[in-house]
Amino acid sequence: MTTRRGFLRAGAAAALATATAAATGRIAHALPGTTVSANVSGTTLERVSVPGAARSGGYRPLVDGTGWPLYVRQELATAGGARETTRAPLASFVQLTDMHIVDAQSPARFEFIHPFQGPAFRPQETLTTQGAVSLVERINALRSGPFTGRPFDCVITTGDNTDNRELAELNWFQTVLSGGTIVPNTGAPDRFEGLQAHGAALYWQPESPYWDTYKDKGFQQIPGFLRAAIGAHTSPGLTMPWYAVVGNHDDGLLGTLPNGIADWLYLSPIKFDIPHTDPAALAIARAITSDPAQLGPMLAQLKLSGPVIPATVDPKRSPFSPREFVRRHFDPAVTGPGPVGHGFSSPDGPTWYTFQLAPGVLGISLDTTNNLGLADGSIGERQLAWLVAQLTAHPDQLVIVFSHHTSKTMGAKLPDPEEPGEKQYDGGVVVKTLTDHPNVIAWVNGHTHKDEMIAHTGPTPKQSFWEINTASHVDFPQLARIIEVADNRDGTLSLFTPLIEAASPATANPSDLSAKGLASLYRELSYNDVHRDDALLGAEADRNCELLLTHPLR
Repeated sequence: MTTRRGFLRAGAAAALATATAAATGRIAHALPGTTVSANVSGTTLERVSVPGAARSGGYRPLVDGTGWPLYVRQELATAGGARETTRAPLASFVQLTDMHIVDAQSPARFEFIHPFQGPAFRPQETLTTQGAVSLVERINALRSGPFTGRPFDCVITTGDNTDNRELAELNWFQTVLSGGTIVPNTGAPDRFEGLQAHGAALYWQPESPYWDTYKDKGFQQIPGFLRAAIGAHTSPGLTMPWYAVVGNHDDGLLGTLPNGIADWLYLSPIKFDIPHTDPAALAIARAITSDPAQLGPMLAQLKLSGPVIPATVDPKRSPFSPREFVRRHFDPAVTGPGPVGHGFSSPDGPTWYTFQLAPGVLGISLDTTNNLGLADGSIGERQLAWLVAQLTAHPDQLVIVFSHHTSKTMGAKLPDPEEPGEKQYDGGVVVKTLTDHPNVIAWVNGHTHKDEMIAHTGPTPKQSFWEINTASHVDFPQLARIIEVADNRDGTLSLFTPLIEAASPATANPSDLSAKGLASLYRELSYNDVHRDDALLGAEADRNCELLLTHPLR
């Protein structure tokens, strides 16, 4: 007897075969029937936040929109028509990336260069912890992958967990994931001291009735916003194990400056409020991206000439070292669901490790940061040799590699002071290393704040793998990604990559200053950021995907 679900599955397979036959470039757009047996509730396959009608100035509240479709990507293997009825789940996990938990009041920031470098100031940056807690709530509510139904084995965050390697930011990040009360405030305990309260009209001044450049774009005055933003709120913590990867913002000042160049700023009693029309602003923006050594004299002069606003010195703003980043993951207060160390093998390092993601599936976490590489990354010869050794030692396991940087953003081959004397290698070398080992099926990363899928073709089909790059959770579209690994039992694997948003409502209510209400504002403000880049969404075929590849162990 054919059940209704069996009939629908058969129809789905037929529809998929039709779509596959008609596809160009070996990318097939899956028809609606292909997700009929999936539980898409709570994912962007069901619904996604989209802009509503614009109000005066162009500001657009977000509303619930139609979900994005599933794309079947066949660059590396052909989709079999019967796989939906035969596949077996192997692993299921959630990737978070580029959360950029921000101390928005820190003196060690250069918000005044945002006309030249957009990420220097974001109108939503006071709400990163509330947005992150809402994302944790979404993950806990989902519990399992929509296509395989396998409970999440873990969550892994692929770097830029903090925005500016501050101890306060690291504590907030770890508390978000492991659970507890967060007070996202530094400096004065009873007031907000950042530029959104005391700075120029170059920034959104949410509590001020006066004009600023953001209100000119339709941003509203929201009385009580800043006091609510720094108020205590609670994270339930993840209900499954979580692992951490190091990103460049966890490694250097603003993710771009070598340590020591301007570290005095963290505990400075003043915060810069330089007009963007001042030539110094453009000079600093250029120096950050090209010649950080110039910054020392510039900042020393600005310290004397200003303009500045006062900042209450707070030791919680002290920067952490790579070793301290690792060590703090062993603090019992942030163990949560574990594991102890959250992947790191020892409190004294190194900053890379392996972990058993699921039975038969090995995770390898890399540290691709280079402290002299500005924002770009690389990998040192000792870590590269370790990677080869791990791939060689586990030929009977499928391997998924995790890093912060992508293959395209690992061009910083400058000597790394954290790895003195070592030769540095770029992303092309990593790709070649991974295709040399047939058991690698994916490389999962972040950094670009953009959704992108890259098919890496090896010498044989079994030596090919997918690179999965996911958008950030600080810039719109503010996404995380579920990744499910399934054995189709026909000689192929499927990697499902549905994206998810935080649990907060799509449409924000400016009068709701609860943690949940602020989480909705976090997303909506990010959409209306004057520096929003719609290219970060990626192509539709880079969002919700089924990635096919040859099973390397069959």
